[in-house]
Amino acid sequence: MTALEALLIAVAGLGAGAINAVIGSGTLITFPVLLALGYPPVVANVSNTVGLVPGSASAVYGYRRELRAQRARALRLLPLTAIGAAAGAGLLLVLPDGAFRVIVPVLIAGALVLIVLQPRISEAVAERRRRTGDGGEADAREGNVVRGGIFATGVYGGYFGAAQGILLFALLANAVPEDLQQASALRNVLAGVANGVAALVFIAVAEVDVEAALLIAAGAIAGGLLGARIGRRLPPAALRAVVVVVGLAAIAQLVL
Repeated sequence: MTALEALLIAVAGLGAGAINAVIGSGTLITFPVLLALGYPPVVANVSNTVGLVPGSASAVYGYRRELRAQRARALRLLPLTAIGAAAGAGLLLVLPDGAFRVIVPVLIAGALVLIVLQPRISEAVAERRRRTGDGGEADAREGNVVRGGIFATGVYGGYFGAAQGILLFALLANAVPEDLQQASALRNVLAGVANGVAALVFIAVAEVDVEAALLIAAGAIAGGLLGARIGRRLPPAALRAVVVVVGLAAIAQLVL
């Protein structure tokens, strides 16, 4: 690995950590960079997952104020995410490499659609709360739907994970009656757990490029802290635009 390649990976990790803390989808920054540098797709995905774990932890630390009142809720939802992520990581390792090349462009395309629609999801949730005026009590009737969705996003996160954060936000914004910032904080916790569980599976049984993972981790730690600081204030439209462009490049890299 050249010095320039190392710098590119670390900068990609910084961007991914920041984007994950703000809206999710940082994988669509780091994964295409690894592909462009010649890493095989499954190795790139595995190394990326391992590398982004410290960034998730730093983002959770940055949102610690919003998490203080959510300990019980987090403990209820964490097992669902963890089990789902283990299942998703297992699918990645069991399915042939050719399946990953077919499946991941579809997942990325779906993730990009979710990224574009994320403002509408946020607006719809806020409007629903204004309309019902119930502070979230009605959402208790949707508990099974939310829990099933949390498990499904865990599976998705363990397999690939781009835009997992946006899926989680849509679910948690209904499940968390206090405010949307608390939903975003809890989203970081659950996405981080999914990454962490998948990373443990990959470290145990898969091929991880340690150098790439460490470079991503170094950038992601700083990016997670930065993203948590700006996540309360910065409109994410520009970040979404960058992620969409990079995601389209990833699709092209995989299918061409």
